[in-house]
Amino acid sequence: MLAIDVRGLNKWFGDRHVVRDVAIQVGQGRITGFLGPNGAGKTTTLRMLCGLLTPDSGEGEVLGRDFRAEANAVKRMTGYMTQRFSLYEDLTIEENLAFVARVYGLDRRGQRVRAALEQLGLADRRRQLAGALSGGWKQRLALATAVLHEPKLLLLDEPTAGVDPKARREFWDHIHLLADQGLTVLVSTHYMDEAERCHDIGYILNGRLIARGTAQEIIARSGLITFRGEGPDVGRLVLPLSGRAGVLSASAFGSAIHVSGTDRRLLEEALRHNRSGETKWEEVPSTLEDVFIQLMADQADDRYAA
Repeated sequence: MLAIDVRGLNKWFGDRHVVRDVAIQVGQGRITGFLGPNGAGKTTTLRMLCGLLTPDSGEGEVLGRDFRAEANAVKRMTGYMTQRFSLYEDLTIEENLAFVARVYGLDRRGQRVRAALEQLGLADRRRQLAGALSGGWKQRLALATAVLHEPKLLLLDEPTAGVDPKARREFWDHIHLLADQGLTVLVSTHYMDEAERCHDIGYILNGRLIARGTAQEIIARSGLITFRGEGPDVGRLVLPLSGRAGVLSASAFGSAIHVSGTDRRLLEEALRHNRSGETKWEEVPSTLEDVFIQLMADQADDRYAA
């Protein structure tokens, strides 16, 4: 069963075509990662799906409802966590949750607040002011308020930006627990490790959804061949290799570089031309990051701002 089934999604801001003919399907209980550079159209798409923005065109259903004609119904069944912490910093954790419960007109408000505090590990801090929380704890509070009304769909807009690795891991553990209980999650992120924790992913660039599937499917469809080079000052090879025929991308990865292309003959010829006894090359599996660098390079001629 599909929780999201939308096609022909378009949005203009003045003369900027921010989202272009996006079609996306998300299965119920799935975690779908939504990736793309800043300005690609991720946030605008999320806001249209939950009824916060009106699309200029598009049709389909979100949670079985016409997402345009029944936008208010979709809003009531959706939880949305914004990029920026938007709760009241001069209220305590418990007071923020109680306020959100009243806004939604929920019954059993005290019971729901107590359950949210326990589920997100916030009970011991319930009287702490939200403004005094670290980034990781603010994130937990924001997630607690987003799911307080028991939504069927959760939209997360770069929820772990600026959060330490431990807090990110704990956050994702909560997300998977919610998905196991049947909640559908669409999450935008810049982190490749987070993308790989999703059931499937979509990559949006210049307003277009240009890749869709599991991480393994997207890597396999790319046809990308990647070599890893290691050696003293290997980073100096990035620029000369970037200009060689057959090289779609050459990028530094710490003390190594990844060189990728889809034509093995041309790629190996480029490496031979820049081979030295100090650099050791080996073919390695392409990563999502390699593929996304390739996708961005492939569409570099698209000059429209998203």
